[in-house]
Amino acid sequence: MTDCFANAKLSVVSADFCTTDEAARRLGMTRRRVQQLLDTGDLTRVARGLVDATSLDRHLAAHPTGRTRAWAESTAWAAVALLSGARVDWLGASQTSRLRAALRDTADPAELVARTRGRAVVRTFTGHSSAVRRLADRLVVADRATLGLTAGDVDWVDGYLDAAALDATAASFGLREDPVGAITLRATAFDLDAVARLADGPVLAALDAATSLDPRERGVGERVLTGVLEGAR
Repeated sequence: MTDCFANAKLSVVSADFCTTDEAARRLGMTRRRVQQLLDTGDLTRVARGLVDATSLDRHLAAHPTGRTRAWAESTAWAAVALLSGARVDWLGASQTSRLRAALRDTADPAELVARTRGRAVVRTFTGHSSAVRRLADRLVVADRATLGLTAGDVDWVDGYLDAAALDATAASFGLREDPVGAITLRATAFDLDAVARLADGPVLAALDAATSLDPRERGVGERVLTGVLEGAR
């Protein structure tokens, strides 16, 4: 991993890591801000002064345009809905109009990814293989088939759940936070019924895919979002 190094001596670290100074350089922010991200769990601390490199890569994927301000949760979901051709009945008319104009002015899929990241808090976990199968029935999962992506071996799960249920779900399934884990939980306070309706279309699946660490999947997501944004203009 670029500018990071593999651990060969510290038994408490199983993944590659970077120093907080290097993380600050890659993120283009101060060391203090990196410490804040570590404290909030947006980055994973593996030891004093060390940042898990996978969590850093995930953060960079979700924040591709640096300090682009994320929209509020309700606005982010409204953007997903507008781009999906769905009704938006939770914003006022003037706010919806401004959002529609902002989307018309957005050409870069990376900017859209950054703007809409506030739709959910993303956490990755590891757990027993049976948890993956059981969780799939409890989560709202975006339809990857709309992107031409197949599930393949079902040894992972990625989906949305009520933010209020995140901790209880992790505990009941025996999950452990792990930046390279196969279980991705996207916690949102937004109406899950509305999320489920949006999950049937390609926009939400593309936004999720565009933050993947897998280059092919990320590329598919970005291409779909480019087409969606072109159609919105």
